[in-house]
Amino acid sequence: MRACLLALLAVSLFPGTAYAQGFPSLPFDSRQFRIEQLTESHLRLSDEVEIDGETFQFYADQVDIYVNETEEPTDDVTFLLVATGNVVFVSIDTRIAAELVEFQTADQTAVFHHANGSINMGDEVDRSMFGTQEPDLLFYGEKIERVGPRTYRLTKGAFTSCIQPTPRWEVTATTLTINLDEYILLQNSLIKVKNVPVFYFPAMYYPIQPDGRATGFLMPTYGASTYRGTSLSNAFFWAPTQSQDATIFHDWFATTGQGFGSEYRFTRGGGSQGQVRSYFLDEHEAEISSGGGTSVLPARQSFDLRGLATQRIGTAWTARGQINYFSDITVQQTYNHNIFEASNRNRSFSGNLTGRLGKYQLTSTYNVNETFFGDTQSTLNGGGPRLGLAQGKTEIPGTSMYYSLNAEYVHLLRVSKFFRDEGDVNLDSGLNRMDINPTLQIPFTKWPFLKFDSSVQWRGTYWDESLDILAQPIEQIDTGVGRSFIELATRATGPSFVKIWETPNSGYSERMKHLIEPWVALRRTTAIDNFDQIVRLEGIDSIVGNVSQVTLGLDNRIYAKVFEGGAESVSREILSVSLTQSYYTDANAAEFDRSFRTSFNRTPPTNFSPVSLLVRTQPTQQTGGTLRAEFDSTHKALRTIAAEGSYEFRGWLETRNGWSQRRFIDGLPGFNDPSRLDHYLNSYTAVRTQDNKFGGLYTFNYDVLRGRHLLQQLRVYYNAQCCGISVEYQVFNFEGLGIRAPIPRDRRFNVSFTLAGLGTFANVFGAFGGGGSGGGFGGGNGGYGY
Repeated sequence: MRACLLALLAVSLFPGTAYAQGFPSLPFDSRQFRIEQLTESHLRLSDEVEIDGETFQFYADQVDIYVNETEEPTDDVTFLLVATGNVVFVSIDTRIAAELVEFQTADQTAVFHHANGSINMGDEVDRSMFGTQEPDLLFYGEKIERVGPRTYRLTKGAFTSCIQPTPRWEVTATTLTINLDEYILLQNSLIKVKNVPVFYFPAMYYPIQPDGRATGFLMPTYGASTYRGTSLSNAFFWAPTQSQDATIFHDWFATTGQGFGSEYRFTRGGGSQGQVRSYFLDEHEAEISSGGGTSVLPARQSFDLRGLATQRIGTAWTARGQINYFSDITVQQTYNHNIFEASNRNRSFSGNLTGRLGKYQLTSTYNVNETFFGDTQSTLNGGGPRLGLAQGKTEIPGTSMYYSLNAEYVHLLRVSKFFRDEGDVNLDSGLNRMDINPTLQIPFTKWPFLKFDSSVQWRGTYWDESLDILAQPIEQIDTGVGRSFIELATRATGPSFVKIWETPNSGYSERMKHLIEPWVALRRTTAIDNFDQIVRLEGIDSIVGNVSQVTLGLDNRIYAKVFEGGAESVSREILSVSLTQSYYTDANAAEFDRSFRTSFNRTPPTNFSPVSLLVRTQPTQQTGGTLRAEFDSTHKALRTIAAEGSYEFRGWLETRNGWSQRRFIDGLPGFNDPSRLDHYLNSYTAVRTQDNKFGGLYTFNYDVLRGRHLLQQLRVYYNAQCCGISVEYQVFNFEGLGIRAPIPRDRRFNVSFTLAGLGTFANVFGAFGGGGSGGGFGGGNGGYGY
């Protein structure tokens, strides 16, 4: 019996030596129950065969080993392994089961017939891409070729990264090439979700790069709109280097046409970074039916260009650029999903170069801002160029006083475009201005309960054009005008009243502090006799002279050392209330005070400003609110009031709400015109489960004054372990656009799918791009695609 066991052990454990007369040594170890040498170049292993190489393993019922014939004699012998019956091939990151395998030991290439397998991507791809702790790829094919150590070619096969007993989705193709370091390339591919065909692509690129920023197509979004018809949005993400990437867009609208766009982003370190987005919309003539009627839209072409960039130049200089430009405002108003973008009437661009030269700050700026009133009438403002020199606050040696200097030369831009009976009018009010403004500051802080901060400044300004006040009507002429004045100012803060009390058993804080701080600001501006001759284009052009101003303020603040889950309590301002009002010896000055939001409304002269109220509260990190109001002390009525608040609860609920009103005041010009009043309410609420499997949001903007919704949006999503779906429904009101919109409202429906490892995006017009009530650069994004 012992002799039989020794004989069996000798047969089953064969090292890489010659098996029989003339058969070469094998470059691997093997274990099996039976060995047959059929010819001098053919060896057969059978019965539970295990082959163990340096970088691979084989398990099979039978393995035939053939010596490869070579045309020229060589010492290096290579073999062909043909494995059959329950074959399993294992390499460092791959496991493949097949009916038949042909394996070359020379280059370790192989052909697997009727095979399936898995690839472990644990160290290659971020697990969050897959929503699982096993970020693998499963695949199968009629034939799988191992053409390199990390490259496989599949024929009539499929793959999925959904690791489920029954995968929820897969991609089938006639040919698949898998490169474990970069991508999966497919031909004649079909995406199936729960075995239902969803997308077909003649060619498909699925990235699996280690850094997660792989080049490829992003998941498309489908949509339907009353205005645009059925839509399909596609995007391609390109990541040439770690420091830059780009996205290319295409939108197809069944009713109106199609659009093309691109977005480029870069970062170079040291604060140098930027992004730019361009979009071209080509609309053909279209008929739109709504409310029983039909409207015809003419063919048109438009573009949109947005971007911002910062570039450091050496250690002392910085260049910045910004553009937010569109060629047709009606496109912005009718296509955008975002209420902020749709209601934005401004287009602008600017460039800036700033740096230090010794103790001076030098700036050079060119900026243009155009505001539309309707679709063609507008006002253009800006400065080009605007050259500035500034010296910051500098202490005068041997004193407690400081001095500073600001000087500026600017060519002011102002062009008003409007329509009259005789046709379109472009009224150019631009001019050149030079301004010098040195300031001396005298702080007094020796008393802890009472602080004084005083200053004296001289300002000299020259404009190369002025107003001829004797002409009827008043006209702008090429005669220069200058002014100079001295402004004395002081602000006294205090005395401060403070109360502190302990609250150890409140469960909210261990200590609270109440601070009451009154303050008064005095300002005296010397006479400006030629005020009526100055062309008023910016704030400094509207300074009223020979006026004294007294501003009274009262600040109430409550602080608390609150418990926020850490080892120690955190000091926080939980409530602040501020009241402010000014008195002017010259009643005309109230209209031009930039400290109040309701100035520059052509209200009648008054010696008193409105009373300004500002309330802020943030009792916790999750809760906050703000209230602003201005009260007309002459008519005893509110001019404007606005409130906003936010609340977040344990990660599954978030809500932000806002309310604003410009009120009617009988007898007060600027506030007694019903057409200039407004009253708005907006809300954003998002909910989701703790695991983010289910979620949604609802947002609306409501015009209370006119009793209509400007926007309503509902979005819901469902995320399974490795796939998901998002559905969005939006109703956008076009009634405020008048004849610029052919329908009263646009109903929009969008749907987007997410699959494990496949990125999605927000299209240029904001579908799936946020809550619908905010702004931002927008556009497509994604760190990976398909």
